[in-house]
Amino acid sequence: MTDVFLVLLVFTLSWAVTGISRYYALRCSLLDVPNERSSHTIATPRGGGLGIVVAFLLTLFWLYVTGKLPLTLLLATGVGGSLVAAIGYMDDHRPVKARWRLVVHFLAAGLGVFWLGGFPDIRFGSYIISAGWPLSVAGIVALVWMLNLFNFMDGIDGLAATEAIFIAGGAALISFLSGNGAENVLPCLLLVVSSLGFLLWNFPPARIFLGDVGSGFLGIVLGFLAIFTVSSGHLPLWTWIILSAVFLVDASVTLLQRMIRRERWYEAHRSHAYQRLSRRLHSHLKVVLAVGAVNILWLFPLALVAAFFPPYTFWCLFFAFTPLIWGAMRLGAGLPD
Repeated sequence: MTDVFLVLLVFTLSWAVTGISRYYALRCSLLDVPNERSSHTIATPRGGGLGIVVAFLLTLFWLYVTGKLPLTLLLATGVGGSLVAAIGYMDDHRPVKARWRLVVHFLAAGLGVFWLGGFPDIRFGSYIISAGWPLSVAGIVALVWMLNLFNFMDGIDGLAATEAIFIAGGAALISFLSGNGAENVLPCLLLVVSSLGFLLWNFPPARIFLGDVGSGFLGIVLGFLAIFTVSSGHLPLWTWIILSAVFLVDASVTLLQRMIRRERWYEAHRSHAYQRLSRRLHSHLKVVLAVGAVNILWLFPLALVAAFFPPYTFWCLFFAFTPLIWGAMRLGAGLPD
């Protein structure tokens, strides 16, 4: 089975399972009904992220069987990702208490970090933070935040899937340009293609939503791929952080603002910067295109420089995050309407 055929297969499988999920959601009234906290105006099926989960994990297993994927990455993404997807799918059907979701999230993140051999050394210029259990604990917390921020940022049509495509695709391209092998590029590429199959159903105006089954899965799998590539020396951690900057900034600024105001930050709301911008522009599509432009024209070149010229990492991070933080503050992220 050639890699091209594998790519076509994962795309078709993701598209087909998403379509089946939509049919199931309509038959079972598994719908997101608009309310005062929603960014959509019509009842829409949810749980379409199951297509990404099924397509990605099945093809990842095939890579392992054919000797193109190490067992450690398969276990981390297969078991850890499946746990997050399962609790998310349950929550899509009937709300699960936040504490039980967090228990599963930390369990999944902990197992993934364990199978990947712990969190790797972090290099920043000439400084090295050595790997050890404190860094692994911090990595587990970061993974839980990553999967939850994808859930927070999945509030308008097409945004979360296109962001996952950019992050995984950007990492794959930079890794390829660095001369790394297919064992690093192909898993990222498969996540891109499986997300594309779903995006055909989710692009504005969406016919089905990602749901917690998909948003949490995308967040934690991206985290596992980051740990794997950093541990293998294929990519620096800072490249992944820069590629993820839009979601990291919006989710973090919004959360901090809500915590400062002593609001129930864990409850649903629509005060993220991207949600406020979509109301201002009266369009989900314009926001998705704007975020895509920022990612491709601004963040990707900075991530590329950080990967190839480590001494400039600080300035790449500075120029990536400073305007995004300013923009989120100007849009009133985390503030009431």
